[in-house]
Amino acid sequence: MDIACCQLDGNADAVEFCPHSPFHHILAAATYTLQEGTQPHRTGSISLFDTNAETGLGLVHRVQTAGVFDIKWNPSGGSSYPLLAQADADGCVVLRALQSNQGAEDQGIFLRDICTEKISSAMCLCVDWEPVAESISVGLSDGSISVISLRESQLHVLQSWLAHEFELWATSFDIFHQHLLYAGSDDCHFSCWDLRQNPSSLVFQNAKSHKMGVCCITQSPLDQNILLTGSYDEFLRVWDIRSTTKPVNEKSIHLGGGVWRIKHHPYISGLVLAACMHGGFAVVKIGEGDVSLLETYSKHESLAYGADWQKGGCLDNQSSKTLVAATCSFYDRLLRIWQPKTLIC
Repeated sequence: MDIACCQLDGNADAVEFCPHSPFHHILAAATYTLQEGTQPHRTGSISLFDTNAETGLGLVHRVQTAGVFDIKWNPSGGSSYPLLAQADADGCVVLRALQSNQGAEDQGIFLRDICTEKISSAMCLCVDWEPVAESISVGLSDGSISVISLRESQLHVLQSWLAHEFELWATSFDIFHQHLLYAGSDDCHFSCWDLRQNPSSLVFQNAKSHKMGVCCITQSPLDQNILLTGSYDEFLRVWDIRSTTKPVNEKSIHLGGGVWRIKHHPYISGLVLAACMHGGFAVVKIGEGDVSLLETYSKHESLAYGADWQKGGCLDNQSSKTLVAATCSFYDRLLRIWQPKTLIC
């Protein structure tokens, strides 16, 4: 089940496998550490690892930066090369390109700074790419949302508006209707915005279903009607969004820990990996009429924050037949890659 683990140089809070071929073996891991003292400040790093079923995790590059709350690779169909977006405690969005010195996917890999945009004096808490990778949404600690465009390797703020009362932990573009943007906040509200107007218009807002703050929102890449939300109230909720004026909460599952991160598997419909803070990590199956817990992963000893599936399928197509997950935990600074027991490619 376990492939490899290592300790990062700070408190670990996000992991993302690269979705671009031939870099499916490249894993990015981010940290956020509060440096206490007479002048407290937040530091962070982004580390790139070469993941391999035999040799495990090999550090290939690391960049020091402000404290990182979230990272996201651009969609593989939207650019000729991989870009990693960073949302940080300095109120900035930073873009870096994944490059190889020698032109081979496993030789001299590093991140090259492309641009930085100061979004706000508030902290940038979350980031998401538009499906065609022309825009990026950012959620901020003051409850506002910014949408920024990427043109000719430069970021430009298109619009910003106050969307929620408290910290905004989740923004997510609709994969199939990219003018729609979903958001979730510490105010327990889950909302949807139409970006065709400036400022964006509210399509709907649900203020009753989540009993605590909304931590994450993600749409199924294989079913345009399915949307998931995770909350501090420890529930993963499944939504049918065919009625955009009034979404229907179909079903939910209690995962025993604040549901901080949810990741759909890229090609297995209904398969979900969840980071559940105090409850470890969970592999969940969403069926036609129910939601079931397949297994839990409890090898971490601290807050479960970062989780992702490898995008290219199996870690080693020649010798392994099992899907691969990457997870990280906060205070113990651990990064792990592992194979769920119940899932076979």
